[in-house]
Amino acid sequence: MNSPSLPTFEDVRLAAARLDGVANRTPCVTSRSLDAACGCRVVLKCENFQRGGAFKFRGAYNLLAQLDAPQRERGVVAFSSGNHAQGVALAAQLLGIPATIVMPRDAPAVKLAATREYGAEILLYDREASNRESLAQDLCAERGAALVPPFEDARIVAGAGTAALELVEESGPLDAIVVPVGGGGLMGGTAIAARGMDSRIAVYGVEPGAGDDMRRSLARGEIVAIAVPQTIADGLRTTAPGPITFALAREHARAVVTVSDDELRAAVRFAFERLKMVVEPSGAAPIAALMFRKIPELIGMRAGVVVSGGNVDAALFSEMIS
Repeated sequence: MNSPSLPTFEDVRLAAARLDGVANRTPCVTSRSLDAACGCRVVLKCENFQRGGAFKFRGAYNLLAQLDAPQRERGVVAFSSGNHAQGVALAAQLLGIPATIVMPRDAPAVKLAATREYGAEILLYDREASNRESLAQDLCAERGAALVPPFEDARIVAGAGTAALELVEESGPLDAIVVPVGGGGLMGGTAIAARGMDSRIAVYGVEPGAGDDMRRSLARGEIVAIAVPQTIADGLRTTAPGPITFALAREHARAVVTVSDDELRAAVRFAFERLKMVVEPSGAAPIAALMFRKIPELIGMRAGVVVSGGNVDAALFSEMIS
């Protein structure tokens, strides 16, 4: 079996050039209260302020911008529980490309609504009974459309890495960068960008305890698939990493740790009360890992954190902060 084609630091640089003036250059934020809670100096890269409310716009636009004219006319198909859906829908709208998104029926209402508002066609499915990737591939075959996967594509990974590129450029020296892990695209892109800027930066991933497919895969040395995770972190409910993201994690990740849903709730609440930010549970995973000392070697160090998104239903958010 051939090894997957992995993105390079130059790919991240080229993605940054494509995104220049299109994606938001999101702020880097520090807080003494957060430092005290985590026992280290923390710099937050706030992708909850990105277009579409999450870092996913970066990879989606980077991929769509590289399609040729005939492929743009035939359109694109993606599958996602929300943030990738919004990122693809928005990128497609900006580039004038028809987009269809395969989304689970239990996707957050705010993410479904935003995806529709960006002009995408939505195909709903039952995540317990159907395979979203198979549905998307069937649509691509039927329409001649291009598949835009949520993480298993070098262009998606390179686009995601631009967030870390900006973080390192703006924050000054970092000992580590901590990111949430769903399929692993953000961690892979972050590792490529961080190592390209400063090879001493360690990269850590954070998964929900119920959805630790990347942690299990790294421990076993091969891709491990799990059942659909039952967690409030809807953006991290993947069942297995892909060959590209697993290869990058094996090569670059220092470790992947897990947090509980209660720890995610506490991090979401802290971000709202002390940082005055709305962060979705998936985006709060790295904050939770630092607050609850899941990475003890970072105590006293300087850590960057990619807050991956802020798209959360008002009802769920109210429940978590009350």
